[in-house]
Amino acid sequence: MAKILVTGGAGYIGSHTCVELLNAGHEVIVFDNLSNSSEESLNRVQQLTNKTLVFVQGDIRFEKELDQVFQEHKIDAVIHFAGLKAVGESQKIPLTYFDHNIAGSIQLMKSMEKAGVFTLVFSSSATVYGELNPSPYQEDMPLSLPNNNYGYTKLMIEQMLQKIALAEMRWSIALLRYFNPVGAHQSGQIGEDPQGTPNNLMPYVTQVAIGRREKLSIFGSDYPTADGTCERDFIHVVDLAKAHVLAVTNRLDQQGCRAWNIGTGIPISVLQIKETFEKVNRIVIPTEFVHRRVGDLAAFYADASRAKNELGWRPQYTLEDMLADSWNWQKQNPNGYKS
Repeated sequence: MAKILVTGGAGYIGSHTCVELLNAGHEVIVFDNLSNSSEESLNRVQQLTNKTLVFVQGDIRFEKELDQVFQEHKIDAVIHFAGLKAVGESQKIPLTYFDHNIAGSIQLMKSMEKAGVFTLVFSSSATVYGELNPSPYQEDMPLSLPNNNYGYTKLMIEQMLQKIALAEMRWSIALLRYFNPVGAHQSGQIGEDPQGTPNNLMPYVTQVAIGRREKLSIFGSDYPTADGTCERDFIHVVDLAKAHVLAVTNRLDQQGCRAWNIGTGIPISVLQIKETFEKVNRIVIPTEFVHRRVGDLAAFYADASRAKNELGWRPQYTLEDMLADSWNWQKQNPNGYKS
């Protein structure tokens, strides 16, 4: 078993991945600046697994803080989640996103190289496919410029990692391209806890359901899809977390840089999410249709056959599971980790 450094490990996907790493027998060190997360998530991770992890509060942009972690722990591999992730915000403050996401990743790689750690799993995004590729997305499609600065940072980091792996044979890197993570741990103890107005659909739905928000706004009803609303590839966060465990195990035995899509391959519409949520959880979600958002694609979804064939990864959870678990988390934690 390996000792894994998880940057951004207190966040939504990071905390679920810590559960799966600990359950798989790995040792976990979490490095997080808590700018968009809570240390309470890590307390709950330890309660759920009945195992301990090491938490270090720090920022990946700061060399001394990172170097100290590598000096104090004999780390075998890094799973890199740390970064800013709000699409709308990234358009308003691009330099902040470039600093945290791109410069922060460069500093992480420098510190890894200094410490002789060359195994990395990077939390990427399907946004790297840009607007021109048709769905389902395949890993060998040419990548193109995303229409927002958040996606741009993911593309830049991917390209840097690919170039580093070509230049230095010791690097072994996984690029995990996520689609739309939703759901929560079945216990309801950890889940998505966005600060301020949610950027993603699912926490918005659950916050309407719990009474924190008045209604759900659906952006556009005239897309060329089955019901006129956008279609996305929704993946249960626990399935996504398990993909990281498989990817880090794969990379510990390999060299080079390899990309994998992590999605179900099933397009689900926004309206389907709303209607299925109501059915599964027996609750009404007040809804209004509003104008399309600039930059929203009608549909995107994964071809996840490479992850299936090379990692042995298969999604286990259904859409109904995702929506039941999301509501279970929100019901138990009406104000997120603050409750």
